[in-house]
Amino acid sequence: MANLSINRGTSEKPANLGTADWEPARLLRELFRWDPFAAGVPSPWALETSNFVPAFEIKETKESFLFKADMPGIKESDLDVKLAQNRLTVSGKRESEKSEKGETYYTTERSYGSFTRTFALPEGVDAERVRAELKEGVLSIELPKRPETQAKKVAIKT
Repeated sequence: MANLSINRGTSEKPANLGTADWEPARLLRELFRWDPFAAGVPSPWALETSNFVPAFEIKETKESFLFKADMPGIKESDLDVKLAQNRLTVSGKRESEKSEKGETYYTTERSYGSFTRTFALPEGVDAERVRAELKEGVLSIELPKRPETQAKKVAIKT
């Protein structure tokens, strides 16, 4: 069996197929950019109504789920974070700068507008202890797990 290596041009360790540590879910995430936290596929017209869509980083630890997103130029008052049932919704807007008459733009690559991102969450999130913080342009959301859903080490008696 051939050893196949997949590298997306990032600094991440490539997924190796044909090895003992093969993980099908990781392969799906890397090949298809599959996101197990996504609530659904965005509609094709969603990009037409919003040019600014922040990218999220989601990490699971033993105690919680951590969401981070770069939100440069967004004020705390322009962000809305909601948790309802098993869905986390983050919405907000980044206003464009006002241009004065007589100003000439040679290029405009920055994006502005409103956005909404919704993530499906696994069971066991403790909604009473959720924390969100906007610091230095980075939105961090911590969703702690309920104690009864966290894995516990079981002692083996001999």
